[in-house]
Amino acid sequence: MSVEIHLEVPTAAGMRSLGARLGALLRAGDLLVLTGDLGAGKTTLTQGIAEGLKVRGPITSPTFVIARVHPPLADGPALVHADAYRLGGFAELDDLDLDATAEDSVTVVEWGRGLAEGLADDRLEVIIERGDGASETRRLKIIGVGERWSGLPAELA
Repeated sequence: MSVEIHLEVPTAAGMRSLGARLGALLRAGDLLVLTGDLGAGKTTLTQGIAEGLKVRGPITSPTFVIARVHPPLADGPALVHADAYRLGGFAELDDLDLDATAEDSVTVVEWGRGLAEGLADDRLEVIIERGDGASETRRLKIIGVGERWSGLPAELA
């Protein structure tokens, strides 16, 4: 079962704001798989998610360290922020042991399409496309997969 919504986000600040609204809805065990070209806004969205979750920052792209854990500043789950860009396949993703922290954390995997879906039956898949030319506008498709996301919250629209 899956449900999807489509959004246009005109600015980077808007992307962070969307992430903050999303982060406030997330709970331990949630998985988000982010897909988009370089510069599409995956890390910017994750910065907003971190704000909504109230975790320790700064949130930067984990491309070279592959994964970072951001502990909570208050009650709530940690954020595990991973980047699958440099990984050669599921075996390398599996080596990160993301499933070991999955139940107690919110896990966000950039470049995870085709790799990270196996980490959880319920997940949000976020596909980000850049606008034409110099426009900052991003088109997002948010797909809720599984019972947890059978009704995407109105707060995201």
